[in-house]
Amino acid sequence: MKAAKSAREEIFRRIRAAGPIPVPEIPRDYRTRGDGSDVVAEMEEKLVDYTAKVTHAATAADVPAAIAEALSDAASVVVPPGLDPAWAEAAAKGREIHVDEPPLTNAELDRIDAVVTASRVAVALSGTIMLDGAPDMGRRAISLVPDTHVVVLKASDIKATVPEAVAVLGENPTRPTTWIAGPSATSDIELVRVDGVHGPRNLRVIIVDDGEDNSNN
Repeated sequence: MKAAKSAREEIFRRIRAAGPIPVPEIPRDYRTRGDGSDVVAEMEEKLVDYTAKVTHAATAADVPAAIAEALSDAASVVVPPGLDPAWAEAAAKGREIHVDEPPLTNAELDRIDAVVTASRVAVALSGTIMLDGAPDMGRRAISLVPDTHVVVLKASDIKATVPEAVAVLGENPTRPTTWIAGPSATSDIELVRVDGVHGPRNLRVIIVDDGEDNSNN
């Protein structure tokens, strides 16, 4: 007697019998531009709603002081090897500093209080900041393991929509990206919010008001 076909074989038989399935046209009519609103204000509103702490630096020259203030409760900090030297110097004042070159181990990173990085681009619509592994952002691990992440974001790098930001990331498509929407948090367990499960418990964002038009049309 011929053995009965397995459920797996039967599924594959039905798939083959169905033949080619035409692929429907994918609609691309989603919004790809802003509506003219102030993307910096929208970005800050989203970040604050996510419990991130946001400060402003009026110019690039004010960033080091803002970094020092953001790290006021940290005793140790790690920085990527390509971080702006003035930013790294500010991070080092009064605390133990580690440069991630050669790469630190996860155990070493776990003993460090904070990390300072730049950022590539951000989306005001969702309050998302994106890193792409450039020298001033470093490896994904350094932005995920320390308890506090201080990230510098230029106002001119804030886009209104995801497609605009993805286009920027597409300029370096082979780089690994990290998308950050506020401090790490989850409410999966008994619907109780727990911070720091998947990344930094504290997110501190320094927005550099670099003189660009803050509306996005």
